[in-house]
Amino acid sequence: MNIKNNVLKSNVSRRNVIKAGATGGLLAAAGGISLPFTNVALAAQSKSSPEEKAVWSSCTVNCGSRCLLRLHVRDDEVYWVESDNTGNDEYGNHQVRACLRGRSIRRRMNHPDRLKYPMKRTGKRGEGKFERISWQEALDTVGDSLRDVLKNYGNEAVHVLYGTGVDGGNITNSNVPYRLMNACGGFLSRYGSYSTAQIRAGMNYLYGGQEANSPDDIANTKLVVMFGNNPAETRMSGGGVTYYVEQARERSNARMIIIDPRYNDTASGREDEWLPVRPGTDGALAAALAYVIITEGMVDQAFVDKYCVGYDEKTLPASAPRNGHYKAYILGDGKDAIAKTPAWASKITGVPTDKIIKLAREIGQAKPACIVQGWGPQRHANGEQTVRAIAMLAIITGNVGISGGNSGCREGTYDSGVEWFPMLDNPVKTQISVFTWTDAIERGAEMTAIRDGIKGKDKLDVPVKFLWCYASNTLINQHGDIARTHEILQDDSKCEMIVGIDHFMTASAKYCDILLPDLMPTEQEDLIPSESAGNMSYMILGQPATTPKFERKPIYEILSEIAKRLGPDVEQRFTEGRTQHEWVKYLCEKSRERFPDMPEYEELKTTGIFKHKCPDEHVIGYKAFRDDPQANPLNTPSGKIEIYSERLAEISETWELAEDDVIDPLPVYAAGFEGYSDKLNEKYPLQMTGFHYKARTHSSYGNIDVLKQACRQEIWINPIDAKKRNIKQGDMVRVFNDRGEVHIAAKVTPRIIPGVTAMGQGAWLDADMFGDKIDKGGSINVLTTQRPSPLAKGNPQHTNLVEIAKL
Repeated sequence: MNIKNNVLKSNVSRRNVIKAGATGGLLAAAGGISLPFTNVALAAQSKSSPEEKAVWSSCTVNCGSRCLLRLHVRDDEVYWVESDNTGNDEYGNHQVRACLRGRSIRRRMNHPDRLKYPMKRTGKRGEGKFERISWQEALDTVGDSLRDVLKNYGNEAVHVLYGTGVDGGNITNSNVPYRLMNACGGFLSRYGSYSTAQIRAGMNYLYGGQEANSPDDIANTKLVVMFGNNPAETRMSGGGVTYYVEQARERSNARMIIIDPRYNDTASGREDEWLPVRPGTDGALAAALAYVIITEGMVDQAFVDKYCVGYDEKTLPASAPRNGHYKAYILGDGKDAIAKTPAWASKITGVPTDKIIKLAREIGQAKPACIVQGWGPQRHANGEQTVRAIAMLAIITGNVGISGGNSGCREGTYDSGVEWFPMLDNPVKTQISVFTWTDAIERGAEMTAIRDGIKGKDKLDVPVKFLWCYASNTLINQHGDIARTHEILQDDSKCEMIVGIDHFMTASAKYCDILLPDLMPTEQEDLIPSESAGNMSYMILGQPATTPKFERKPIYEILSEIAKRLGPDVEQRFTEGRTQHEWVKYLCEKSRERFPDMPEYEELKTTGIFKHKCPDEHVIGYKAFRDDPQANPLNTPSGKIEIYSERLAEISETWELAEDDVIDPLPVYAAGFEGYSDKLNEKYPLQMTGFHYKARTHSSYGNIDVLKQACRQEIWINPIDAKKRNIKQGDMVRVFNDRGEVHIAAKVTPRIIPGVTAMGQGAWLDADMFGDKIDKGGSINVLTTQRPSPLAKGNPQHTNLVEIAKL
């Protein structure tokens, strides 16, 4: 069937639809037909056969890919979305083909709920009451407010909220407000991310970085062990990881073992074994696996002697206590005097003892073995400890720095080195953890380095008074404990101004004071680099598919206008005298200096994408260090892999830690708050985790009807737990704890272990936050905590206790 010629029919003209939208009568003008389908219908019935064009662009949400889109345009509307048709898989130049999210981009572009005009808040934050204002009033208000905050409180009082709704472009990027703030004296910046704070911190103390083998290198391994890694759902597009994993599995005979509380789609009958594990206990499993590897003589002693600090007494730093090394901890000769036997771990993890022994022998005997962890295990209380514990399996077996092995991190990638739109230097060196911005509003001047992880100084001087919220649903939907955030934001004497720049009236947009309508990346020009693309990097030169509709403006123009209001010096530093088009051409030219085979700007507009293979066959993490550790030391104080970290030993002695928070110089197992224990909370006996859902990228695409229908938002529950609660498949249930309550459909399935539930993260909040606060949209963060992890002060979104009852 020719999709382009088989379209819906309607007697509504596009011009009438646009006209009606401008007067608030969009749905009436559309005759009840949703706008995306109407646009297709209108294009099909046009009698004048308007001129058509095809435009290269990209889907730039935060899924770990940047997939190529071929947008077919007629009558100034995208009516059909194609993906990459360049390249040849046979020669390793694979097609970067979009998943169903990217292919539904026209539904986002033409969505009837898109923001159309600048608006200012008229009700309370969160009520969603706004009135239309002019661009001049909006920009003057933002400029005046920012100038006042800088004058009265200083630059440290301004914060750019974490957001990835527009992610991966150069100028169409959620971080672009950084450049504006740096042009006018700086701002309170952040470290870490909601996705990776704990793994980044843990691996930095262990390796001094996060290098890993590219997923195509799986073809060279004998065994793949994935801890909480699920690329088939988290990175399901054709940009890199899933493609390479599938290709590698076809080319190799490697066994694949999936370790996850949930039987995920990366398994889907193609894995060799699924080992379900209780959430937050991966570190205990890793310790028991190490116990078998050590006691049965499968340690690569030559590797740990040469490349590591603190495996045993031979390389233990002088500052460490007696028997303070890793081997002593595992064998029960350390300070806790507990041998980390398979039987010990089985009671904690739920994995049978014989399964632990069998897996340990496989890891110890397979040469090479690829140990890889996703970002789920680290997104827990004490997640920094977990990531180091898992990585130890790669270290003690000597699988680091070799083909077919891995460092224990998530898959690596080749970065071709595109020229980035520079953010300028930030004169303000103070930083907060990405997850603690609500505390910075509520008690900013009380936050310290040793209690709250403040970097750059001992404490904050002022709370956050001005928030930029660009393409971010983190303001309410993606942050923990929604009810607490709601209460904090109600007092607008604390944070005096929240500026939202977005495409939709998201749950977070309702909390903004000024709301500005942005163009989507598909509606403007940009140079877009790849992200997790294995050993093939690429760049996409995206072009605007349509002209701007209503009063939407691109982010660069919006911030340029605000910069102008802050003074000619600020405007010059921000723009450097360039338009967005001139910046894109400049970035292309600078990128070509690094890659002479890259097409020139005009040619790249036609070809759409430039693909560049890694000079080596595969990306091998820490290969240079493995080949010559003297010439290529790690970025750690010793230059080696620090199994025992003297820096962490000092932090554990000097920081103020809450009960159950653990920072240890060794990668020890620590259960943490709201985790599994022998005596689970009687009131809330179920552990609840989140997972990245196929219908959305975080919350992006969360309002697209066809995707919501294809992948219903549900709470996963094991049949054993469901039977106890008289819950059947599809029943509406209430999921609740002391933080909130969600009403959602139940998915009764053996694909999740007893005692554990799971809910896809990112669904849009649908609750009366001024009434009963019960969410009907399936937003997991109604139930999650704002208590940060101990070291990275990161997001422990998978550490929760709940109860479920039938409605």
